[in-house]
Amino acid sequence: MSIVNWGIIGPGSIARNFAKGLAESESGRLAAVASRSAERGKAFAEEFGDGDVVVHGSYADLCADPKIDAIHIATPHPFHAQQALDVIRAGKHVSVEKPAGLNAAEVTALVEAAEQEGVFFMEAYMYLHHPQIARAVEIVKSGELGALRHVRATFGFAAGFNPESRLYSHDLAGGGILDVGGYSVSAARLFAGSAAGVMADPVEIKGVGRIGKSGVDEVARALLSFDTGVSAEVACAVAEDLGQRIEVTGEKGTMVLSNPWVPGREEGPSDTVIEITTNGETRTEEIAAEKMLFAYEAEAASRAILAGDKGCAYPAMTPKGSIGNATVLDAWRAELGYRVIGETPATIRRLSGVLPADRAAMKTRVVEGVANPVSDLVLGCDNRNTLGEGAIMWDAFVEAGGTTFDTGFVYGGGRHEAVLGEWIGARGAADDINVIVKGAHTPYCFPQAIGAQLDISLERLGLDRAAIYIMHRDNPDVPVGEFVDAIARLREAGRIGMWGGSNWSVARFEEAVEYAEKNGLEPPRILNNNLSLAVMEKPVWDGCITSNTPETLSWLRRTNTMHMSWSSQARGFFLDAALRGRLSADTAPDLCFGSAANDERRKRAGQLAKTYGVSRHNIATAWVLAQSFPSLALIGPRSPGELVSTLPAFSFELSAEEVAWLNLEG
Repeated sequence: MSIVNWGIIGPGSIARNFAKGLAESESGRLAAVASRSAERGKAFAEEFGDGDVVVHGSYADLCADPKIDAIHIATPHPFHAQQALDVIRAGKHVSVEKPAGLNAAEVTALVEAAEQEGVFFMEAYMYLHHPQIARAVEIVKSGELGALRHVRATFGFAAGFNPESRLYSHDLAGGGILDVGGYSVSAARLFAGSAAGVMADPVEIKGVGRIGKSGVDEVARALLSFDTGVSAEVACAVAEDLGQRIEVTGEKGTMVLSNPWVPGREEGPSDTVIEITTNGETRTEEIAAEKMLFAYEAEAASRAILAGDKGCAYPAMTPKGSIGNATVLDAWRAELGYRVIGETPATIRRLSGVLPADRAAMKTRVVEGVANPVSDLVLGCDNRNTLGEGAIMWDAFVEAGGTTFDTGFVYGGGRHEAVLGEWIGARGAADDINVIVKGAHTPYCFPQAIGAQLDISLERLGLDRAAIYIMHRDNPDVPVGEFVDAIARLREAGRIGMWGGSNWSVARFEEAVEYAEKNGLEPPRILNNNLSLAVMEKPVWDGCITSNTPETLSWLRRTNTMHMSWSSQARGFFLDAALRGRLSADTAPDLCFGSAANDERRKRAGQLAKTYGVSRHNIATAWVLAQSFPSLALIGPRSPGELVSTLPAFSFELSAEEVAWLNLEG
């Protein structure tokens, strides 16, 4: 490929700018356009082509065009994520106007999909490609301003109110934060991380703003704090003229960009000026631009594609930078209480193409007393705070063949159960999935707490009963029969199906079984302790119990008791060293699983991984599932891509000899 053949979806005003940029690009050319309006598509092609721009009547036809290498998406905000996924899964490189997705969960899905397909991904923040940004970063890194202390970035304008326009329509994800707030945030992150050459992520975000009568933010401001010691003020508006400005302050001076976002927007040289004040003296630098603004963006993207890069490099918006930016915008909107479409039960949406087509199929099993098949992988629901971020994960899990979800009364102070309940209700999924409800966690592990907490959990989840109920902890100070009796009363009332205990000792579990059978009651039938190929040497939390001991494994095999493991993947212990190093200090796997014996298990997993063409992580997951007793693995992926990375565990089967060898048995 000597030049990138671009297609454009959505021939509107923003697309016109990108097309103008391509006209000045040496490495890219406009080759096709797709529009739902044949007339608009034809007019666009005639304006920017010489009879050589193909007009497609559908976006799908453009994605399928073998002559097209890359596609730029310039439609309204709500359509970006799905159209970008369609482009990516068609094997095309993609540039998508900001915001790439309506929230960080959607942007993460796009970045992961691009990685899976091996294609280029760029969120089109055009200003970052202009020479003034490279020069501004150079000035900061030179030390002329001294240690960086504060960034102030604003982008606000007063557009006439029109509730149906893309700026004010809630249905079109309007408002300042999603339209121009990303510029201010990206600038703050750009300079806050300039010393390391990355876009820094703030550790604290405080926002205020005004939600207008159409339900979108008309004016918004926020304070950001970074662990580099830098603070930032960001502001945006669609209903107030705040101006356009970046001000960077250091110990020795200040730098001002008075035309940061759209310098040289039209053809011709830019009149952009950077103003630097140090020691009471001010100097200016004129930034000469040989091309119009969007030409720099089009050229940078085209060159990156030709070079085989999967994204642009700093100071441009990288794929990882896009996720970080969206995360800040999510937090900013949350401060204002602005939930976009897809983040409420009434507006929930489903993206297709989140998962790759060539994935291993998840297995399920029939469990007595549970109406629906139970998936071997159980999805932990203790990390989704909003419906927007939860839906994309839960939809992907169901699409992959998952049927069983795990939650708990204490998770997120109840928020996580409520969010899962919103999804269940919106999807009408109550009769098609299994929800494992857990309650009676310390310090409320008493018989009388079980029913009270269960009622609250079921109300949050929008369910009539718990198909599987698990006591989250045990309380040895309470006679086990009192717990069995409490469960029996709830079973008789139709509120609980199968039940069991989490972090229970084998002795206590056997005692409960014996009491239940002696009194004609339903015994516990599922044990929910840690069981991973790496033995838990130090409890992850106080009171936690591992089942990977010779005694417990022998008992499970002898009694054929069902087991569901939490931290089944040893909190990332089997990931590559580089990935383990990126885990936060409080979740680092070596804290709880570090030992010479586990290092040997990891080594052996690596040897089998080469044999089966998978990762050590997959071997560790397969080990949990390959036990001779019924064994389920509880997993907690934060994104669809993390789920995809686990599915190869179903692409092979470990022999009994391999299961024993991996665990240093025999």
